[in-house]
Amino acid sequence: MLTAQENETLTRVEGDAPMGRLMRRHWIPAALSEQLAEPDGKPIRLTLLGEKLVAFRDSEGRLGVLGEFCPHRKASLAFGRNEDCGLRCLYHGWKFDVEGNVIDMPSEPRESGFAERVKHKAYPVREAGGFVWTYMGDPALMPDFEPPPWAPTPDTRIAIMRVDLPCNWAQIMEGQIDSAHSSSLHSSDMKPARGEAQALETHWVRPSTDKNPRIQVQVTNYGMRYAAIRRPITQAATHDYVRITTYVAPFIALIPPNASYNVASVIVPKDDTSSYFHFIAWNDKGGGIETEAWRRFCVMQVGVDLDEDFRPIKRFAHNDYLQDRAAMKDGNFTGIPGIPNQDIAMWESMGAISDRTSERLGASDIAVIQFRRILLDAVARHEAGAEPIGLSAPHLPLVQLASYQGVVPKTEDWRKLGASADEVAVLDGLEEDATEREMSQAV
Repeated sequence: MLTAQENETLTRVEGDAPMGRLMRRHWIPAALSEQLAEPDGKPIRLTLLGEKLVAFRDSEGRLGVLGEFCPHRKASLAFGRNEDCGLRCLYHGWKFDVEGNVIDMPSEPRESGFAERVKHKAYPVREAGGFVWTYMGDPALMPDFEPPPWAPTPDTRIAIMRVDLPCNWAQIMEGQIDSAHSSSLHSSDMKPARGEAQALETHWVRPSTDKNPRIQVQVTNYGMRYAAIRRPITQAATHDYVRITTYVAPFIALIPPNASYNVASVIVPKDDTSSYFHFIAWNDKGGGIETEAWRRFCVMQVGVDLDEDFRPIKRFAHNDYLQDRAAMKDGNFTGIPGIPNQDIAMWESMGAISDRTSERLGASDIAVIQFRRILLDAVARHEAGAEPIGLSAPHLPLVQLASYQGVVPKTEDWRKLGASADEVAVLDGLEEDATEREMSQAV
């Protein structure tokens, strides 16, 4: 369990909160490219780390992320006209380019030079991997942008599900790095079967019936890798079924893949009590799944389950997510369709911010405990002036990071499974450094 103060530090992101300051030092996956696909299209509202913003794509395809409220009289620019390489406020016609420059101010005399003295809040923007990314920190400390792990090549097939949820980011992320829950909560959608783990049209299969995984964690300088080790259905005397999840702080979890596609989760805090959750399927070697088929599998289709702003329109806490008790009697474990919806019911039932001061944690929660330690330590180090987690040397390109799953001989060192040669070398060095520190402290 955490103390009340530790829980506040872990969860709060608004204003001057230390976790929010840490997150602002990273490129933030703010929106989907499809939300801003059309030049001169409709602007979209965003809330990131408690800050209200508006995003748009201008006439030449450039992307902008601006403060939502016009600096003149604070009307919302989300109503603005997106035309001729700028976003024009409807109230008095002030017009802003993607860098926040005022390029027209029809309500003021041109000779006053007022337009040149006004600069609207604007954040740097990049586009990659199906996302629009923005950097909200100190411009002088802005790190180089690099493609995310799910976009190793320009031809990678990427399918993304997005949903806007009324709960804190940390309890969602803890769900993504909690491998033990899948054997219960998702047991009707992740079924045991002989052979390799694969994705069928209606469910996933994996080669184990073991609901009590052994959890082992490898701390890294970007977050952690951890293994959930289970008995396989076959060769149980000599082999293990290993699922490795990779947490890339602060926003990304790489989930163990199947034979059809890799899986990732991206959680972005809107504010202290709401978040954007993304579930991604991707394949850079052919195959994969189309976006609409992925959203249908997740039971998260726009126009069916979600509105155009990716907000739920059918399943809510007040109607118990349309849980079907008759289906449960017939063998469905949760009565809630779709892996994400099953997770959402659990996350939201914890409250807007989960109270971690009264939990009773066990051996299956080791990865969750380590996640909390890593983030709290990262915040403390950043507040003390250290480089943010994931940005210090030695730095590995994000596209080299991966998850893993497979049935392997018990003699295999899981820490090397799914890791590139460069990552193995870096992690071996970090482990040696950690050992030296521990020995020094012991002496």
